[in-house]
Amino acid sequence: MRCVVCKSEDIVKKSVEEEIKKDKDIIFIPIVTLVCQNCGERYFDRRTIRFLEEIEDKVKKSEVNLKSVGKVLKVVGL
Repeated sequence: MRCVVCKSEDIVKKSVEEEIKKDKDIIFIPIVTLVCQNCGERYFDRRTIRFLEEIEDKVKKSEVNLKSVGKVLKVVGL
Protein backbone atom coordinates (compact mmCIF):
# COMPACT_ATOMS: atom_id res chain seq x y z
CA MET A 1 0.00 0.00 0.00
CA ARG A 2 1.21 3.49 -0.86
CA CYS A 3 0.16 6.66 0.90
CA VAL A 4 -2.25 8.69 -1.22
CA VAL A 5 -0.72 11.93 0.09
CA CYS A 6 3.07 11.46 -0.03
CA LYS A 7 3.37 8.12 -1.94
CA SER A 8 5.44 6.55 0.87
CA GLU A 9 5.17 2.80 1.44
CA ASP A 10 6.00 3.19 5.14
CA ILE A 11 2.48 2.58 6.49
CA VAL A 12 2.08 0.78 9.81
CA LYS A 13 -0.68 -0.14 12.25
CA LYS A 14 -0.49 2.25 15.16
CA SER A 15 -2.40 3.31 18.30
CA VAL A 16 -3.64 6.88 17.86
CA GLU A 17 -6.26 9.20 19.31
CA GLU A 18 -8.89 10.42 16.88
CA GLU A 19 -10.59 13.71 17.76
CA ILE A 20 -14.25 14.62 17.64
CA LYS A 21 -15.73 17.93 18.75
CA LYS A 22 -18.75 18.63 20.93
CA ASP A 23 -19.50 22.31 21.29
CA LYS A 24 -16.18 23.83 22.44
CA ASP A 25 -14.82 20.50 23.73
CA ILE A 26 -12.50 18.09 21.95
CA ILE A 27 -12.91 14.41 22.74
CA PHE A 28 -10.06 11.94 22.12
CA ILE A 29 -11.01 8.41 21.06
CA PRO A 30 -8.24 5.80 21.25
CA ILE A 31 -8.13 3.52 18.18
CA VAL A 32 -5.70 1.35 16.23
CA THR A 33 -5.43 2.20 12.54
CA LEU A 34 -3.00 2.39 9.63
CA VAL A 35 -0.80 5.50 9.68
CA CYS A 36 1.77 6.74 7.16
CA GLN A 37 5.04 7.14 9.05
CA ASN A 38 6.20 9.81 6.59
CA CYS A 39 3.29 12.30 6.58
CA GLY A 40 0.87 11.05 9.26
CA GLU A 41 -2.08 10.33 6.95
CA ARG A 42 -4.51 7.92 8.64
CA TYR A 43 -6.42 5.11 6.93
CA PHE A 44 -9.63 3.77 8.48
CA ASP A 45 -11.38 0.52 7.61
CA ARG A 46 -15.19 0.28 7.60
CA ARG A 47 -15.33 -1.21 11.09
CA THR A 48 -13.31 1.68 12.54
CA ILE A 49 -15.43 4.27 10.73
CA ARG A 50 -18.60 2.66 12.12
CA PHE A 51 -17.07 2.62 15.61
CA LEU A 52 -16.17 6.34 15.39
CA GLU A 53 -19.66 7.19 14.11
CA GLU A 54 -21.26 5.24 16.97
CA ILE A 55 -19.09 7.00 19.56
CA GLU A 56 -19.88 10.40 18.04
CA ASP A 57 -23.60 9.59 18.16
CA LYS A 58 -23.33 8.51 21.82
CA VAL A 59 -21.40 11.68 22.69
CA LYS A 60 -24.14 13.83 21.13
CA LYS A 61 -26.75 11.98 23.22
CA SER A 62 -24.57 12.13 26.37
CA GLU A 63 -24.56 8.32 26.54
CA VAL A 64 -20.82 7.93 27.05
CA ASN A 65 -18.65 8.55 30.10
CA LEU A 66 -16.09 11.29 29.55
CA LYS A 67 -13.09 12.10 31.73
CA SER A 68 -11.57 15.55 31.89
CA VAL A 69 -7.83 15.36 31.14
CA GLY A 70 -6.94 19.04 31.25
CA LYS A 71 -8.09 22.40 30.10
CA VAL A 72 -7.22 25.01 27.53
CA LEU A 73 -6.46 28.56 28.56
CA LYS A 74 -6.54 31.67 26.40
CA VAL A 75 -4.73 34.98 26.91
CA VAL A 76 -7.17 37.90 26.70
CA GLY A 77 -6.84 41.65 26.83
CA LEU A 78 -3.54 42.08 24.99
